[in-house]
Parts: sequence; structure tokens; C-alpha cells
Amino acid sequence: MIIIVRSALPGPELDGIREFVERHGLRTHVSHGTDRTVIGCVGDARAIDPHAVRTLPGVEQVIPIRKPYRLASADFVASRTLVSLGDARGTVVGGEELVIAAGPCSVEGREMLLETAAAVHASGARMLRGGAFKPRTSPWVFQGMGEEALELLAEARAATGLPVVTEVMDPRQVELVASHADVLQIGARNMQNYALLAEVGRVRRPVLLKRGLSATVSELLLAAEHVMAQGNRDVILCERGIRTYETATRNTLDVGAVAVLKLETHLPVIVDPSHAAGRADLVAPLAFAAIAAGADGLIVEVHPRPHEARSDGDQSLTLGAFDALMRDVARFAAAAGRTLGAPSPSATARSRPVSAEDAARDAALVA
Repeated sequence: MIIIVRSALPGPELDGIREFVERHGLRTHVSHGTDRTVIGCVGDARAIDPHAVRTLPGVEQVIPIRKPYRLASADFVASRTLVSLGDARGTVVGGEELVIAAGPCSVEGREMLLETAAAVHASGARMLRGGAFKPRTSPWVFQGMGEEALELLAEARAATGLPVVTEVMDPRQVELVASHADVLQIGARNMQNYALLAEVGRVRRPVLLKRGLSATVSELLLAAEHVMAQGNRDVILCERGIRTYETATRNTLDVGAVAVLKLETHLPVIVDPSHAAGRADLVAPLAFAAIAAGADGLIVEVHPRPHEARSDGDQSLTLGAFDALMRDVARFAAAAGRTLGAPSPSATARSRPVSAEDAARDAALVA
């Protein structure tokens, strides 16, 4: 149930409405907007008579929620959620600025990570991605460097100022990952790992929640509901492509889901064009489509030498290709009425000469 009250309702009257509702066993959450104030009520709405609520001083409207998700519903709040990354720049996801996260699929060593972090920072990325614990289909391939990678990510953050997003795979890892990372990623395979969702919901860190390989939009929002039900409202949704019959791409990027989510939820929505494409030469057009559909940001895989990558090299952009992508993204952002942060003048884009192989690849990607 949603209760809409006068925007300038005095505090004692607002508290009186909440106390009345909570006496019937529901929990309340207040959201103040410019034009209205919304009291979201979570629990068994059958326990309370909506007509009785309408008679309370200051109540303008009582709206029942018929959707299975409540906390994540756009109807539940008066304004869209802005998720702060906690960096010195005050970056928020969900505002006017498109926020770009970039970095390697997996952390493979100190030199490559610091080189990548400096380069994506110089190109205008606002967040550094990198896997420490890697869920892999085969148990015989590289699984990530674990805690050592977390320490390297923290070092890269100190060197560049970029907030770090990395995946957590197990409820027992949450405290460890949260002590090193700024944003906790829930991967596609764990979208419905409810114990993990509840655990990250108890930690006061933003959560980047990726859509499952075969999940519906409603199931994605219900997964977000599990996080939010534990008190953590800082959830960023990520469309990363779903599994269909099509084999031309690694996954099928559901651009329509971005538009639907922007209507259905107040949570920010970003897109991962790398996992959707599976090919570096398709990352840019999918990124542009995501921005046109209303995405609040992108998360892109970047590696200084993709041919040497221990995971997802085929879909990783070189440093030069990412720099070119960011220049093009700025134009699409402007067309969509969004902004893109300026590249850092102090960071170094490359710390070593570009190989002939990578230069040729850069040229092919931006052609």
C-alpha cells in the first residue's frame, strides 16, 4: 500500500500516520519529493482498512500495490533513487551523468591492473571493475586471485581515486569483499541466491545486481526486493543480456528491458555490453543502444592486452578502443540529454608502447 500525503505535512502529523499504519503490523518508508510525499507500506495490507487511512489528517490518496515487488516499484517513492559511490567527486548513479565502470574481467596481476586503472581513469571512467573471485563454467580454468586481487583493487583505487566494483559469490565472503570494495556485484548466476542477496542487504554498500541468464524483468526486481528488504536501498540494476536461441552474440541484449525498468522501478539501471556481445567489435554499438534506451551507465571490460587475458579476452576492449568508445559515448550522452564526465587530465593513458597487434585491433574496433 502507498499513502500519498501533502508535501508540506508537519512532522507530527506525518509521524501519526506512520504510527497508525505500524500498529497494524506494516513497516513504513517515507520518500520526500518536490511535489508529493509518499509513505510506502510493506506487509500484509489486509490487516488495515484503507478507508480508515484516508480519514487521517493530511492523507490525500491511498493506493494498493498489486505488483509482486514493492520496495523496488517506481510507485513506492516520490523521486528516483541516486546511488552514491562515495568517492571524492561525489559520483552518483542514476542522475544526469552517465557513469561508466571499466576494467578487466579478472584481476591477473598488479602491473596490468594499475595500467588499466590509470588508462580508464584518463579516458573518463568513474568506476573500476575487476573480478577477484570468478564464477567459471569449467572448474579447470582460472578462478581469480581471491583476496590478493581485492588488495590490488584497493591499491588501484588509492592510485586513481576510482571506486571499485567487484563480484561477491558467497555469503561468507561478503564482509571480506565489502572491506575492500565500494560496490558489491551480484553476478548473473547468483541473481536468485537468496542467502547472498540477504547478506549484501545487511551491508551498507551499494549493490550492483546483474540480471540472470534466463530471468524475467519481474524476477530481477524481486531479487532487488530481497536486498532492499534487509534495509539496503542502494541497488543498481544491470542488464547484461539473456540466453536465447541466437548464437551470433554471446547473449541477447534486451534493450527493451532497459526502457521497461526505467518505468517500473526507481532504481538506476546500467548495461553491460561486453557480456551481451561476447565480441569486442560489437561492444560500441550495443553501448550506444543502451544509452538511447535510457541506461544510467555502462560497465565495460577493458584489458591492456586482450590476447593475453585469462578470461573474456574476446570481448575486452584495448585501452585505445575504450578511449575511442568514451569519445563516441559523449556524443550519444548529449543526444540523450545526459552528461559524461571529462577525462582526467592528470592520469596517464598508457604506461607502455602499443603493440602492432593491439594497434590493428584498435583501428578495426573504431573503424
